[in-house]
Amino acid sequence: MGVTNVVLLERDRLTSGTTWHTAGLLWQLRPSDVEVELLAHTRNVVSQDLEQETGLHTGWIQNGGLFIASNKQRLDEYKRLMSLGKVYGVESYVLSPGETKDLYPLMNVDDLYGTLYVPKDGTMDPAGTCTTLARAATARGALIIENCPVTGVEIRTDDLGVRQVAAVATSHGTIQTPCMVNCAGVWAQALGKMAGVNVPLVAMHHAYVVTEKIEGIQNMPNVRDHDASVYLRLQGDALSVGGYESNPIFWEEVSDNFAFGLFDLDWDVFTQHIEGAVNRVPVLEKTGIKSTVCGPEGASDLDVDYTTGEKLETSNTTCDPFWHFFDFLTAADRILGSVESVSFEQTIVILALIFLVFSLTLRRFHHALTGNSLWLRERSHESYAKNYSVVFPYDEPLAGRNMRKDPLHEELLQQGCIFQERHGWERPGWFNPRCKAQVLDYDYYGAYGHKPHQGYTYNQLLSDEYTFDFPPHHKVIRNECLSCRNAVAVFNMSYFGKFYLVGPEARKAASWLFTADVSKPPGTTVYTCMLNDRGGAESDLTVSPIEPGSEDSALAPAFEGDGYYLAIGGAVAQQNWSHITTTLQDKKFQCRLIDRSEELGMISIQGPSSSTVFTGPKQRLSQQGMMLGGGCGKELAHWIVHGRPEKDMYGYDIRIGREHPREVFIQSLLKDCQSSLEEVWNERSGWLHSSESLRKTGCRATRVAEVRAMRLSFVGEMGWELHVPRNHCTRVYQSVMKAGAKDGITNAGYRAIDSLSIEKGYRHWHADLRPDDTPLEAGLGFTCKLKTDIPFLGREAIEAQKAAGIFRRLVCFTVDEKVPLFGLEAIWRNGKVVGHIRRADFGHALNKTVAYGYIRNPEGGPVTTEFVKKGEYLLERMGVPYAAKAHIKSPFDPENKRVRGIY
Repeated sequence: MGVTNVVLLERDRLTSGTTWHTAGLLWQLRPSDVEVELLAHTRNVVSQDLEQETGLHTGWIQNGGLFIASNKQRLDEYKRLMSLGKVYGVESYVLSPGETKDLYPLMNVDDLYGTLYVPKDGTMDPAGTCTTLARAATARGALIIENCPVTGVEIRTDDLGVRQVAAVATSHGTIQTPCMVNCAGVWAQALGKMAGVNVPLVAMHHAYVVTEKIEGIQNMPNVRDHDASVYLRLQGDALSVGGYESNPIFWEEVSDNFAFGLFDLDWDVFTQHIEGAVNRVPVLEKTGIKSTVCGPEGASDLDVDYTTGEKLETSNTTCDPFWHFFDFLTAADRILGSVESVSFEQTIVILALIFLVFSLTLRRFHHALTGNSLWLRERSHESYAKNYSVVFPYDEPLAGRNMRKDPLHEELLQQGCIFQERHGWERPGWFNPRCKAQVLDYDYYGAYGHKPHQGYTYNQLLSDEYTFDFPPHHKVIRNECLSCRNAVAVFNMSYFGKFYLVGPEARKAASWLFTADVSKPPGTTVYTCMLNDRGGAESDLTVSPIEPGSEDSALAPAFEGDGYYLAIGGAVAQQNWSHITTTLQDKKFQCRLIDRSEELGMISIQGPSSSTVFTGPKQRLSQQGMMLGGGCGKELAHWIVHGRPEKDMYGYDIRIGREHPREVFIQSLLKDCQSSLEEVWNERSGWLHSSESLRKTGCRATRVAEVRAMRLSFVGEMGWELHVPRNHCTRVYQSVMKAGAKDGITNAGYRAIDSLSIEKGYRHWHADLRPDDTPLEAGLGFTCKLKTDIPFLGREAIEAQKAAGIFRRLVCFTVDEKVPLFGLEAIWRNGKVVGHIRRADFGHALNKTVAYGYIRNPEGGPVTTEFVKKGEYLLERMGVPYAAKAHIKSPFDPENKRVRGIY
């Protein structure tokens, strides 16, 4: 990309950490479209590009890869990978046990269900690849300095309090630079601390052994037997055998001087891999094991420094340190990207190449967790232990749980809530009222002397959900969804990120940050995106202008100037925080971003009966002593609880405003700011509206709970979001449930939200919308203020794309046949693969599977509305095609009547 002033500092010599002896396996298919694309790129670089550019061979050997399935679920997973591979041109075949035996005669296939064969998988020589990369980089102007450990990172703080990398100190001098990339492997955590950044990384021992010569093994493919947790790598006429165990050895103290070193092998830990390997290739039982780990193929004979030509000495021990990045579902996971605590230069080449994908960035971890040693250790262990596990759609971790609980956690636990973990939060997944399912402390799967939990209800419920068919609790989710569609449901969305952007230049910052025009009066809520300079979506969120004030509270910080309240999906809160703060730093806006996520709960009441919960025939919540107002041009609502000792805790009946006709009422409201909820629901209050009512003069209030009420929905129904101070959440929730009892009010979780939202066509950031997807491609062009002349971040890229045409587009599909889809399915149009499904779920109101995926024109032209309409589509699930119908608009309530209360 033309960047030439690059310096690589190597602590010892290149490859001295783990590269000199790592296995070098490259498997192209993984249950992640991002990783498949990255691996396809990597394979091309290693097998072709580097050798063509440098004339050096990387050691690439294309002997193929074979995935072993011992049960139907594992083979179903492989079939999903095969379908996804077709999108990226990865050739693969599902083989029967007999066909597998023909391909690999030495293999035991008696216990096989089938295999997945990828002919163009292979191995590289990691040291040779590194040497070739170094040659190519230096030829383009990069400077590589070996034996030069970093001793410190200089940070400067500017007048706005922004911390910026200024220099990197070494034992040989200091390099002035605003851009530092941490690629230090097991030493990345120590290097991060030099810059004040927590890198969530744990080092573990990872072993493999090399066998003696095996007759007939030559030219066989590499093997991954996931169910036995073992891999077999072809190494000339021998095999390297390794795997992932449930009791890996932590490298407790990483030595600064470790180089070209190995550990002693713990046979008690490693023996399980030998047993799995012998079962799969029985000849191994009679084959000896060499006493050394050779590392990359040929390295035991000759391992040469790329600059000096000096032969490197290797050690005669049998275990290597495995640098293990936390929370990986596959071994390819990495931590990439910038962080919010220190400002880094954004034009980093590697980040541009990987689209700043959220699933690989440090921003996917909340800052409160990255420095938590217990959370880090637990989650790292589980990720390692489950590295070869089937990746199911509804998988949830058992490690690192109960780190962040919202104020309704205990209340909902008692009502049968089955929790999901997102960003450290325990959020409601779905409700199983038959039993309480508490998440227990992590038992390390019985490793390290921990006693495994017996009768663990939560784990059993999760295990029941692990399927590629409709899960056993499908009907429970259906009931939650239909209760929302037909009556009213309550969603605890308290894990949402809740930020305030305030200060003298907050309006200017908001105008630049947000694609939509947020220069609205207080009392308005705007749905918008935030983009990067390439026009890619960094976020979608709601923004509510607020008025300045001198009193500080969870609902409104004290500030002067302009202010905005931001509500953001909790799983991506850190991503949003980092993007906003980085932009504020870059533009030097005079304003603050304040995080109140922990101090506020969020209760969403959705459905056609939601209005009667507030203002039904008997004004239920008013009878309970609640008052909520709207339309007065401000942004807070007061819920006033009046206690009478001789009655229940709700007691007092407030009757105001009901005698007013609508027009008279609005005038009265503007005069004295008194209202009932009934009037808030009228069309003047409208969709995407915030509200405030002041305490009625003369009311004898014993308790006052202020909430921010926002007239919006993420499920496509008439409803409200109530943003409640933490200490009032339980009381407000109980009041809502009591008021809605006659309407059959129901608790519902995020499994229902996923279904309801996709049915309505609402986007999920990082599923339907990623940093490499633009609003125009995602059908969110309406969020961009292109009809104004107001500049915003990414506008130039959006305008250029609009002028040139849209060459990929997000399309909705429905399948009439009742079949479960989960994403990654290939999309066929008129006999050609044109994309894959990003997100899919069953729409219970439509009684159909609904899926969204980006499609391209195979002829290279733009993807127009006409192009979408004229195609005949198939969605390929596990190798089986299903007829699908493409939709330009959401098939559910395409006129958006329900969100406006029109039923």
